[in-house]
Amino acid sequence: MAFESLTDKLQNVFKKLKGKGRLTEADVKVALKEVKMALLEADVNFKVVKQFTKSVQEKAIGQDVMNGLNPGQMVIKIVNDELVNLMGSETTELPIKPGMDLTVLMMVGLQGAGKTTTVAKLAGKLKSKGKRPLLVACDVYRPAAITQLQVNGEKQGVEVFSMGDKQNPVDIAKAAIEHAKSNQQNVVLIDTAGRLHIDEDMMQELENIKANVNVDATVLVVDAMTGQDAVNVAQNFSDKVGIDGVILTKMDGDTRGGAALSIKAVTGKPIFYVGMGEKLSDLEQFYPERMASRILGMGDVMSLIEKVEASVDQEQAQEMQKKLKKMDFDFNDYLTSMEQMNKMGGISSILNMLPGMGGKMKDIEGMIDEKAMDRTKSIILSMTPQERSNPNILNISRKNRIARGAGVDVTEVNRLVKQFEQSKKMMKQMPGLTGGKMNMGKRGGFKLPF
Repeated sequence: MAFESLTDKLQNVFKKLKGKGRLTEADVKVALKEVKMALLEADVNFKVVKQFTKSVQEKAIGQDVMNGLNPGQMVIKIVNDELVNLMGSETTELPIKPGMDLTVLMMVGLQGAGKTTTVAKLAGKLKSKGKRPLLVACDVYRPAAITQLQVNGEKQGVEVFSMGDKQNPVDIAKAAIEHAKSNQQNVVLIDTAGRLHIDEDMMQELENIKANVNVDATVLVVDAMTGQDAVNVAQNFSDKVGIDGVILTKMDGDTRGGAALSIKAVTGKPIFYVGMGEKLSDLEQFYPERMASRILGMGDVMSLIEKVEASVDQEQAQEMQKKLKKMDFDFNDYLTSMEQMNKMGGISSILNMLPGMGGKMKDIEGMIDEKAMDRTKSIILSMTPQERSNPNILNISRKNRIARGAGVDVTEVNRLVKQFEQSKKMMKQMPGLTGGKMNMGKRGGFKLPF
């Protein structure tokens, strides 16, 4: 995950600070020197790091902090506040017009940044908020770009407007606007062509589209894994075409995360969303304060709550609660819980949002066998509906048949059945879990599906 190495280093720095009864000016300077190195290694822009550490030092070296009851914690709070300021202080929304007023978004970026997939992700996000988006295929150069957009648009249930790859992108964009107006579609997302690198032809084409179409916002899609190159790309697009904000892709990958900490400070443009996976649902709104919390290893419980609310069917959750109380849950419920967890990005994604997990994620991820979870799903799917509903009928003959169907050894089927039985026993011994105390937070009383 992004920022993993940075989080580990910062936690080590803060651990030393919290271990001191009182802080001296020298303590703060030594700690900030380590923070500076950690940020530079995370590929944060040098000028940004210099200004950041200067600002933290000015606020940390003061009587209120030095003589406070818990100076270490106060320094951490200052670092947290400065990180939030660095990334934009407040969450910035896309400038979507209310009601049926038409909003036109021009999506730009280099080839390979994940722009076409991100356009479809954003369309799905807007659709879930009650909008009627239209995707426009203006990349007439890259082979299969139009097909890719059409396939993803179909998966999202969003129409794709295309005139093939022989038309001028400006004409396609203009025709798409008229189509949207005629069909009561209120958000147009123009998927423009990218290049392997910035060139004048690409920039001119984007300028031509903006000159002929009333674009409400130009959104740049950049690959977070390219580090400082992402910041340079953002600066170039901002200078030559003009952008209103950024969507960072591949934030779930093995990236140092410096782009997220540098873009706003360097370009002055906000980050609207971050891509956290390959699935079309893996697009999260960017909250500076939540990202700062993740970076400092304090988790992101609010995002976890929202993810659960969006992924868990309320009726299913209530039904599951009733079954847990009666102790009559079965393999169907087991399968449902696994599917709901996958919707939330899997166990790793969930654990990464919990406070205090930052420095432990590598160890925990090493213990999570995703292939074993896939085998478990295969075993359950190889059962008949009757066997899933009533595991007690699983005799040797049935287990052998299930093992053949799932392509596993019968010992794995026996192991799963034994784990299932042990889970039921454990639930009986933990009445707090089955007595209606699985609520989390005060946002609708939803229940976690595991």
